[in-house]
Amino acid sequence: MPFYNPQAETLSRDELTSLQDARLKTVIRHVCERSGFFRRKLAAAGVDPRGFRGLEDLHQLPFMGKDDFRAEYPLGMSCVDKRDIVEMHMSSGSTGTPVVMPYTEADLAQWAECMARCYAMAGATRGDVCQITPGFGLFNGGFGCYHGARAAGLFVLPCGAGNTARQIKLAQDFGTRIVTGVVSYAVRIMEMLEEQKQKLPSLEIGIFGAETFSSEMRERIHRGLGIEVFDIYGMTETGGIGTLGMDCPDHSGLHVWDDHYITEIVDHDTGRPLPDGEFGEVVVTALTREALPVLRFKTGDRSRIVSRSACACGRTHTRLDKISGRLDDMLIISGVNFFPQQVEQSLLKIPGVLPNYRMIIQDRDGIKRLHIDVEAEPGVTGFMVEKQLKEDLGFSPDGDIHAPGSLPRPEGKAKRVFFEEPAPKS
Repeated sequence: MPFYNPQAETLSRDELTSLQDARLKTVIRHVCERSGFFRRKLAAAGVDPRGFRGLEDLHQLPFMGKDDFRAEYPLGMSCVDKRDIVEMHMSSGSTGTPVVMPYTEADLAQWAECMARCYAMAGATRGDVCQITPGFGLFNGGFGCYHGARAAGLFVLPCGAGNTARQIKLAQDFGTRIVTGVVSYAVRIMEMLEEQKQKLPSLEIGIFGAETFSSEMRERIHRGLGIEVFDIYGMTETGGIGTLGMDCPDHSGLHVWDDHYITEIVDHDTGRPLPDGEFGEVVVTALTREALPVLRFKTGDRSRIVSRSACACGRTHTRLDKISGRLDDMLIISGVNFFPQQVEQSLLKIPGVLPNYRMIIQDRDGIKRLHIDVEAEPGVTGFMVEKQLKEDLGFSPDGDIHAPGSLPRPEGKAKRVFFEEPAPKS
């Protein structure tokens, strides 16, 4: 199993704990010395940086959230002089003021290190052709894949998003071994290859982030493209794609880079820390970022800690279960709580159902109903879909079966859930 930084990736649990403790004390001093925002926030919580005892006092730190980023837009939380910022990325801002993440040269090096570890963990070796399909712009995906690929010594095809026919031709012409992107775009590539009766013989590794996806979807991509599928984790607030880690070929959890981040699981409503193995909200503290290190950032992602022991791959860092959804994406229909990913899992169990679907939340006189549109091969009936969903979710959504290729195709991150405006009352 290849490593990018074997010493750091195989530290003992005692060594990791000691390193986290020292780095947490350092980052608390750093943010208090350099940022009025952090000084005020910690003072309001009664935290004195001079007496802060590291991991022992971790739970005394207040939580951060997206609202903090939005209230301090654009650079109100920055812990460095503006002249030391060399790059920035931000969220789309589709739900309000965007989240901005500034980077120093050291932050870019940290990002590249984390991403390069992910590439190596997937089996990438120097000189491999890596085709980057996320866009190069304010969103961090394309640049994160690029910085990491350069650090790992890969041959970069910086394609960006869209133009699937050209993506396929480039992959064939240059012998792409690694593709990065969102998993819904992998589905689009599969479909076009099938339409054109073509293959990508050199492609072996797919690294996909930004969208949660089920084990069933992973298997569809694995079979359809003949590749090993990896689930990468990171977000704007932690510094971008790959900063938090990825799963290895053992696929027994997401390896979190413990030397760069502390990961907690807490109760979403109360903030109470939860024991290993119990599902809750992922909370992250950045230990090695300069410009804007988050402290106990509530991600909104739902997961659990699988293990803190060494993995079969040899890495010793904490393993998280795959992200099963965002807690703010949880839906309640007919009194049943569920996440969109559970619908995907259920649909893809049915032979002949294709991985392009959408969920429409309808309001009928104040009562919410779920309508599902899904593409499927001939022979799949609405009854088959309803029966499977009833078995897995506990209620029966409405739905329609559509011919292959008839639903809209996303070129980037797929939107699966739509909300239908309630009909006006007569």
